[in-house]
Amino acid sequence: MQLKEHKRKLLPTMVLAGVISLTAITSACGNNNNAAGNANSNASQEPSNTAAEGNANAGAEAKDVKFDPPITISYLRPWGPDVKFKEGEDQDNNVHTKWALDKFGIQLKNQWIAPSTNNAFETKLRLSLATNEKMPDIISYRGDFNLVRELIDSGRFIDAGELFDKYASQVWKDAMNEDPTVWYPYMEDGKRVGIPILDYAYNGDPVMWIREDWMQKLGLAAPKTLDDLEKVMDAFTNQDPDGNGKKDTYGLAIGFKNWINTWMSDAGWIFGAYGTMPNQWNKTADGKLEYGSVTEGSKQALATLQSWMSKGYLPTEAGLYDETKAAEDFTAGKAGIVVGPHWMPAWPLEDVKKNNKDAQYKAYPLPAGPDGKVGRHGTSNSNGVVLINAEMEHPEAFFAYQNYLFEQYANPQVGGEFENGLAEGYDWVMADGQVKTDAASTGGYAPEKYTITFDGARIPSLNMQVLSKLASGEEATTPFEKKLKLSSSQPLLEAAKIVLEQKDSVLPQMFTGAPTATMQTSNDILAKMEKDTFSQIIYGKAPVDSFDKFVDKWKSSGGDKITQEVNEWYQSVSGGTK
Repeated sequence: MQLKEHKRKLLPTMVLAGVISLTAITSACGNNNNAAGNANSNASQEPSNTAAEGNANAGAEAKDVKFDPPITISYLRPWGPDVKFKEGEDQDNNVHTKWALDKFGIQLKNQWIAPSTNNAFETKLRLSLATNEKMPDIISYRGDFNLVRELIDSGRFIDAGELFDKYASQVWKDAMNEDPTVWYPYMEDGKRVGIPILDYAYNGDPVMWIREDWMQKLGLAAPKTLDDLEKVMDAFTNQDPDGNGKKDTYGLAIGFKNWINTWMSDAGWIFGAYGTMPNQWNKTADGKLEYGSVTEGSKQALATLQSWMSKGYLPTEAGLYDETKAAEDFTAGKAGIVVGPHWMPAWPLEDVKKNNKDAQYKAYPLPAGPDGKVGRHGTSNSNGVVLINAEMEHPEAFFAYQNYLFEQYANPQVGGEFENGLAEGYDWVMADGQVKTDAASTGGYAPEKYTITFDGARIPSLNMQVLSKLASGEEATTPFEKKLKLSSSQPLLEAAKIVLEQKDSVLPQMFTGAPTATMQTSNDILAKMEKDTFSQIIYGKAPVDSFDKFVDKWKSSGGDKITQEVNEWYQSVSGGTK
């Protein structure tokens, strides 16, 4: 209650003549005293370019903004081991920070630097919160959702949705509006406290990968239903598809050590064929949320999995396999089918031909269940969040910066500043009169990883739409299309087209909020109960009807209360988005 009251007390001080104008706080932690000094000296000077604020207000004209004298944006973000700098450059001094200063008069400064590994960043940020240290202007984060909620609940961050409505360009707004539910995890009392960092849509949505040479050898037709698929799996298990004279192959590679609805070697689509998705909250026809693992569809799917296990179509080690280990059975030629993302030809499916040069694989649509249903888990359009300090002096500066990346970098135009990439000599070079973007030519530098939001800017629908277009044989005309064509194999393109063709089959995770009160006390018990029951049924150690007892116990052990809390949360956010 005190936290909410604190936030309410902050709000009247944040509006002055209709323009957000806040006191800058950029006191540094650790050894970043210079950053603090620069920020504080800048805070005492109003930029003389009065057009900056007006253009930032206009949103779409934000690319014309330049602050004079320069201002500092202090920020925090975890730095992963994948970020590579040239000699003499670092997180605060690199080709991107120089560009931001030259282009916008914005000095980007890390308040302090911590790696993303071993929870180093999270530990240091939590310590900063606990000791009431000043926060930077911007926190950009991917990771522990509980930490995001701690930051939001601290009351130190402004209603970013209000700023977004005011300052974001139309390109950025259109990208965000492709799925407005991306705001839901970061809402508090109807306000959008965090700005979602957008990612490519459908990037993790599954397709079915099948050994095409086995299909051809055994004269099998493409499986369109679960019944069709069972015939294919039976042949892969019992008709010696690899021709070695041994009964050492099976149908479907799955691993549910980490659970059934997973990012690779997935089995969630089997449940989708019965109209549900386990281990997530799904939307019902009456607009409420239900937990997929306790529905009648899950019982039917478990019966199917039990049958397949008893017939040898699944690996006996499925309960011990994680996602990668299960996929290894497919790449090693032990299994004929694996389900996973469209990008699997890049990894790990390249190992299929390493193990057998004559092997072929192909993407197929997910099969339909007995009632014609097809269902798969979805991929969120967001992979992180930006929080804006309630005391940031010039929040419009962040929008000027990010608007430009959305307008000019997310889908660059021919002749534009980023036609070839973000920075010459980094993600692209000119060699022998040609633009080269491959790692062998560039040294593998990725300056988009230097940006505040990790990847520069992404329009969710763009990537899969372009891949699907290229799969249909259409010409690549834009810089984005040409770059994807160079980096995408034909199997990957064809899989992407299937993903897009089956987009209406997505069953998205609808609960994206912080763990509810009952989840915090009961989730571990309920999850163990669920895993034990599902495993027992799949391996035939318990009858399918034992599922009904599990559901009753799940509901009485906190499940009913969680369902109530989840729906209260959903009503609060779905009715509160501005």
